[in-house]
Amino acid sequence: MNAALHNPPASSHGNPGYADICLEVRGLRKSYGSQEVVAGIDLTLRRGECFGLLGPNGAGKTTTLRLCLGLTDPDGGSITMLGHPVPLAAREARVRIGVVPQTDNLDPDFTARENLLVYGRYFGLSVARMRERIPALLEFAGLSNRADDNIKSLSGGMKRRLTLARALINDPDLIFLDEPTTGLDPQARHLIWERLRQLVGQGKTILLTTHFMDEAERLCHRLAIMDHGRMIVDGSPRELVATHIEPQVVEVYGDGAEAWASERGTQLSERCEQTGETVFCYAHDVEPLLQELEQQPQLRYLHRPANLEDVFLRLTGRDLRD
Repeated sequence: MNAALHNPPASSHGNPGYADICLEVRGLRKSYGSQEVVAGIDLTLRRGECFGLLGPNGAGKTTTLRLCLGLTDPDGGSITMLGHPVPLAAREARVRIGVVPQTDNLDPDFTARENLLVYGRYFGLSVARMRERIPALLEFAGLSNRADDNIKSLSGGMKRRLTLARALINDPDLIFLDEPTTGLDPQARHLIWERLRQLVGQGKTILLTTHFMDEAERLCHRLAIMDHGRMIVDGSPRELVATHIEPQVVEVYGDGAEAWASERGTQLSERCEQTGETVFCYAHDVEPLLQELEQQPQLRYLHRPANLEDVFLRLTGRDLRD
């Protein structure tokens, strides 16, 4: 990658521990009326890691991000970001922050290059400095050949990549990504994953919210699952799967799956859950279950190892959240 995209951080920022801890949150709380949206969470992000914040709709993820960025005042707790207290010195901290919001907010009247140029002015960057960085950022986004195209002519994936590149204009140490790949096709998602891994490899720190469990498993060193404003569990994806779910899953489909589960599935597995026409059977040893299903030609099934989505659904439930 073009070296102009990334400048190594200075050896001293005047704040002890800054080089290691990028974000520290203790006892963070926020209520709207009688509803406590963030209910006393603790969070620590260290330099060079990708941390995932997962949870159903309304769990408090976006509010947590807004609190950390100083865009919303907390009701209690403390936030220290890049050595600065937030919200007291949020402006100073945000100089070294990059943000990718849930929805793209690029200026539709400008070209891709002009969007980067205008955004850089918010950080007080000189025109010369921005012109030095912009070619590398466009290359990073895979948009070098679309630099002078109007935003309205870009696809959704292109706009998303440009929004990520724009968040890097100030060479941030800490990057907030709020559902960065929602609405993208698989090719665009994989390209953004590749770019995020590059950033972490450079020593950048990422705080990511996502509803895609495979995205969290691929990108995150550590993650936490939130629900009702609280952090239920935290750890590496592998640790959470090993700790909170049976290791093997058999998904059973077809007419009569529910009746079969009541009669045989619950006897041959440690736990069965049904969603729609699918029965999920969880067990340590699924061989008896598979032998039984071979005798049930009316049923279809899929045997797989447990994953992060199984953990998520066990801890937050399978009911639809609006």
